[in-house]
Amino acid sequence: MRTILNVIWLVFAGLWLAIGYVIAGIICCILIITIPFGIASFRIAAYALWPFGRTIERDPDAGAMSTIGNVIWIVFAGWWLALGHVITAIPLFVSIIGIPLGVANIKLIPVSLLPLGARIVES
Repeated sequence: MRTILNVIWLVFAGLWLAIGYVIAGIICCILIITIPFGIASFRIAAYALWPFGRTIERDPDAGAMSTIGNVIWIVFAGWWLALGHVITAIPLFVSIIGIPLGVANIKLIPVSLLPLGARIVES
């Protein structure tokens, strides 16, 4: 069932969201100081392509630099990506088949806002 949902997700939402994350990652990697944000963005892009069967865990040892980085991320990229998740989730909730996809899209919002200190693990 996860594979079917992942394929449907990839076609209707995942590809576009992953492109957004990759664009944010490329922009972040252009400047040397924002490379950690670019790496986090690429990691989340891979998760946005194939989200079913994986989950997000917060790293309790992330530290203060992760918090500072997350605040900077929210200001420059996070809220744009969270808005993309909301805009993509709304049409998915319209159909019965799209409801699980909309829920998965909503579950991506916290990691799009706070990517540093998050790990993507198999569920």
